[in-house]
Amino acid sequence: MYGFMGRILEVNLNQGTFEIVTYDAGLAQEYLGGAGLAAYFLSKDLEVISDPLDQGNKILFFVGPLTGTQFPTAVRYEVCTRSPLTGAWLDSSSSGVWGRYLKLAGYDGIIVKGISMTPVFLMIDEDGASLHDAGDIWGQETFETQMILKKKMGSKNTSIACIGPAGEKLIPMACIINDEGRAAGRGGAGAVMGSKRLKAIIVRGSQGVSLADAPHFREIVKDTYKLLKQSLPMQQRRKFGTAGSRDTNWAVGSIPVKNWTIGQWQEGCIRIGGKRIADSILRPHAACFGCPVQCSRWIKIDEGKFQMEGPGPEYETLCAFGTLCLNDDLESICWANDLCNRYGIDTISAGSAIAFAMEAYERGLITAKDTGGIEPLWGKKDVIVQLTELICRKEGFGEILGEGTKRASEKIGGQSREFATHVKGMEVAMHDPRAFFSMAGSYATSPRGGCHLHGLSMLYEAGLTLPEAGVTQTIDRHSNEGKGQFVMAAQDFASTVNSTVICFLSAFGMLPETLKILSSALNAACGFTFTARDLLLIGERITNLQRLINLRFGFSREHDTLPKRLLEPVADGPNAGKTPDLEFILRDYYRVRGWNDAGVPTKQKLSELGLSF
Repeated sequence: MYGFMGRILEVNLNQGTFEIVTYDAGLAQEYLGGAGLAAYFLSKDLEVISDPLDQGNKILFFVGPLTGTQFPTAVRYEVCTRSPLTGAWLDSSSSGVWGRYLKLAGYDGIIVKGISMTPVFLMIDEDGASLHDAGDIWGQETFETQMILKKKMGSKNTSIACIGPAGEKLIPMACIINDEGRAAGRGGAGAVMGSKRLKAIIVRGSQGVSLADAPHFREIVKDTYKLLKQSLPMQQRRKFGTAGSRDTNWAVGSIPVKNWTIGQWQEGCIRIGGKRIADSILRPHAACFGCPVQCSRWIKIDEGKFQMEGPGPEYETLCAFGTLCLNDDLESICWANDLCNRYGIDTISAGSAIAFAMEAYERGLITAKDTGGIEPLWGKKDVIVQLTELICRKEGFGEILGEGTKRASEKIGGQSREFATHVKGMEVAMHDPRAFFSMAGSYATSPRGGCHLHGLSMLYEAGLTLPEAGVTQTIDRHSNEGKGQFVMAAQDFASTVNSTVICFLSAFGMLPETLKILSSALNAACGFTFTARDLLLIGERITNLQRLINLRFGFSREHDTLPKRLLEPVADGPNAGKTPDLEFILRDYYRVRGWNDAGVPTKQKLSELGLSF
């Protein structure tokens, strides 16, 4: 198989055994790789377990057909499982170089099942796979774990994905960390690894990837690099990182403030924005392998109680620990972000839980007695850091917050459910659907919950187009009309990207040519004959399959909703008095999807997509 290794490693931790699973090019053409191929393999032998931390749950690590080649940003990997935070389908993506070395070791994916009797780490290289005792590194933070294992096992052509103490303690928002703070962040995949007593996966490889038409592929790579280098949005990403969006998004009221209750906070957004980072604490550092955008940040705080050096916070983290908590102290946000990297915790969920606690305290639903003497007042940087550490350690009130806002609100009770901002149990990402109405539909129907990376439809409302999906003109962001088509287009595009496994941001940097570029690259790499429209159809197939998996997990139409807070208008800013008509958008979305009124794909639609099985 060109572009693929054609092999998947299945690891049985109960027995300590390995099996090589092979598959054919037909399956690769239908699902590509990454989240698509993982969804297929998960659905093949789907065990509907009561608890995602039981041994019946599997965790899958998959790369894509362009991984291991020189195609820009094709170094990512997807982790797929049933989420312990939501109980729903979960795919979570990370960058760095881990995915590349897995592919160059000779594998397109790993399927891990069962539970080890004792802590172990998994070593994978071109000679095969082996399990090793991890008792001496159990309890170590993520950066220390990587350092110890590289010293023990060697570091050449090697990368390590691991969990920290948060994953070991089965915190539902625990994540997986690889390389220098790159994270498969959302939904609790780290807790699934922890439940299996799998501390780390080391990958080492130097094999090449066979290409169907190498000369043509090199030309496509060259042209794509040039396009991304010349793209103005990508130039801004390179200069200011994802944090640069904070310097502009405040103008449309998209950035959440004070647990989504304030419509605009210009000064606070800019004080913790990309330009401020670049002007003060940013330091030169290597980017993800072969990336022309180089948006990753490396920072150094030279003095004070938050003195540190390491990976800098992204846009979402700056919102979660910043504006969402009414905090404009950049250094405290960097420190909280570093804690999450070291312990292995999703920053979006952690920051959202802290903002939730601040509002609960303000309303008198909790007291200092409940929090162990802590007064979670708005904007208090030391409190934010303290609560972050408690979440990371699963201590005191942090144990409740670490369960996520849904479960925390169930324990606190009263009116707290009204301002717990989650969808299906996952805290909502930092883009306000009252600013871009299509995001209401994207969040409500996302397979993994309150997630923007399964459909950033707001970008089409902001002017980008996707001709293959019929998105050729902008619709007023505060209109409900036509938003079902925007949501479907964004989700199917995202499924394609998450299955090709390239960087989501770079994919938008190529629009409106992204699908044409990807189809040409896949054809040259794999010998396919895809059109751009074919890729979107594959994305539609994958989105529908993930929907079917969630239906098996017990989710239904009633779970396609938004928290009450996001359906209430703010009083100030450019979105004052405006809220999306979610029911209207959902009906429109189900119609264009070919689903019935209950949000279930029809037999006709499944037949069209080759999902009759």
